[in-house]
Amino acid sequence: MQSTSTPEPDVAVGGRSGPPEPVGPPPRRSSGRAWEWTLAGLLLAPNLVLLAVFTYRPLLDNIRLSFTDWNISAPIANPVGFANYVEWFGRDDTRTVLFNTLVFTVATVGISMGLGLALAMLLDQRLRGRNLVRSAVFAPFVISGAAVGVAFQFVFDPSFGLVRDLLARIGVESPDFYQRSGWALFMVTFTYIWKNLGYTFVIYLAALQGRRADLDEAAEIDGASPWTHFHRVLLPQLRPTTFFLSITVLLSSVQVFDIINVMTRGGPVGNGTMTLVYQVYRETFVNQRAGYGATVATVMFLILLVVTIVQVRVMDRGQRS
Repeated sequence: MQSTSTPEPDVAVGGRSGPPEPVGPPPRRSSGRAWEWTLAGLLLAPNLVLLAVFTYRPLLDNIRLSFTDWNISAPIANPVGFANYVEWFGRDDTRTVLFNTLVFTVATVGISMGLGLALAMLLDQRLRGRNLVRSAVFAPFVISGAAVGVAFQFVFDPSFGLVRDLLARIGVESPDFYQRSGWALFMVTFTYIWKNLGYTFVIYLAALQGRRADLDEAAEIDGASPWTHFHRVLLPQLRPTTFFLSITVLLSSVQVFDIINVMTRGGPVGNGTMTLVYQVYRETFVNQRAGYGATVATVMFLILLVVTIVQVRVMDRGQRS
């Protein structure tokens, strides 16, 4: 009979058992990682070039022009140092312009986001004809701001406008929206909210349709009240969407120009609806003071930068807590 022999276990040198260690240099991984970085650079390069040429270069050029006295049609800009900034902070209308910008921005951001969320929650239910209503709410957002401004001039006209007719039916006299600063600011604010409400509505609606259904079911099983469900379950899920909308709607409202230009041109009396961005236009193209207009634009950029940084900090702190 032939005896079968079992293979002997590997005997390691120095008392260590196991397969022998591979001989030779380790495999190279740097080449694959270098290719990934090269591919990322090739894909990002066109966008970075466009940002540098059409965003950052004009921004730096605007800051440079803010230290000059330049007529937009003149070939030479005369350096004046901080004279434009001293003039802007010392002018009597600066406080009015900042107040109008603050009121307009806070009202448009807060109301449009609140109404957008309310409409999204309503039209997220299974209602008859909800698709038609969704389309009607979103439709004004795609219309030109100038066209909306022209249409709402007839709505708020104190002589034959729609608002005058509706108030006359209940025996109330229509205010003169084109002669009183407070009502003029209300008019352009209402018009802007009506036009851009569809944007916040559709973003919130998409967020509601993507929320976690298991959390809603757990809250229903626990017997949570509607307010508790909204405050403790729904709003935390909408926090990233709210943060996104707070920044985009803020930047959009601060830069509104077309509606104000069509409806009031910064008036009606004095600077009743004058905002920072409209002051940039008036000083640059109407008063032919491009250097001073660049100063106002730089101040507006710094304000938006600070506000955006604060928003990011608050959002990060909320996520950590």
